[in-house]
Amino acid sequence: MVWKKLGPGNFSNCPNGSRQWIWDVFGECAQDGWDEASVGLGLISIFCFAASTFPQYIKACKTGNMDQALSLWFLLGWIGGDSCNLIGSFLADQLPLQTYTAVYYVLADLLMLSLYFHYKSKRRPSASSAPINSVLFFILGMACITPLLSRTGSVAAPREVFQGRTLLSVEPASKPFTRQEIIGFVIGSVSSLLYLLSRLPQIRTNFLRKSTQGISYSLFALVMLGNTLYGLSVLLKNPEVGQSEGSYVLHHLPWLVGSLGVLLLDTIISIQFLVYRKAATSSERQPLLPS
Repeated sequence: MVWKKLGPGNFSNCPNGSRQWIWDVFGECAQDGWDEASVGLGLISIFCFAASTFPQYIKACKTGNMDQALSLWFLLGWIGGDSCNLIGSFLADQLPLQTYTAVYYVLADLLMLSLYFHYKSKRRPSASSAPINSVLFFILGMACITPLLSRTGSVAAPREVFQGRTLLSVEPASKPFTRQEIIGFVIGSVSSLLYLLSRLPQIRTNFLRKSTQGISYSLFALVMLGNTLYGLSVLLKNPEVGQSEGSYVLHHLPWLVGSLGVLLLDTIISIQFLVYRKAATSSERQPLLPS
């Protein structure tokens, strides 16, 4: 995509006076205000993702009922989506901010899943803990070795003259998918589907419990904010030279669907927080004995 590293010592290849600090930190060109805004929003989104899990960790330690409040299928779907997103972001040559977010969130998911089984084993010790730990270590191993895949076949292409961003472009230019990108695109599509499906078990769990007790709303609020900024950071980034807007969006479509499409389901969960919080408040105000 646009944010490909040009290799060491190639800062002179960045047209239109790219920001030096962006090149020093990320090794990429920020060619105008759109690119700079994309970097800024992407960094804020990473902060939101990084901070979102801590309130749930604290909530889990206080209540001790994380295994009852959160659906296991929600956590498995979430970590499955993040794992596919991580692999796909490398194979499809996505923006580095997308890759950094994917790496961190897989690790955060593993910690969340570990806490879930920790509290579940305290309530009901199970013989299946060993296979589950094996799966967790396997996913962690995949998260560590996947970055090596991005090094194969990555050749820096010379930059042409930058022409700026043209919204609603009708240029016929279209960047073809490579074999590696096709595989990454498919994996990214699977990750988006897992993201969407992961919310459904949690919505069902909240509905059956008629409660969101044990769940930190900050988890979903920060994820919603992070996904919004994450999608905007992708959309604001300039397409490659000679690439149309439509081709750029198509190459990033699975990740856009995964980040922006899940906002609808997170909104439903937010409504559940409001509804069940009001129901809990009204039940607390009822008299203990009938008059």
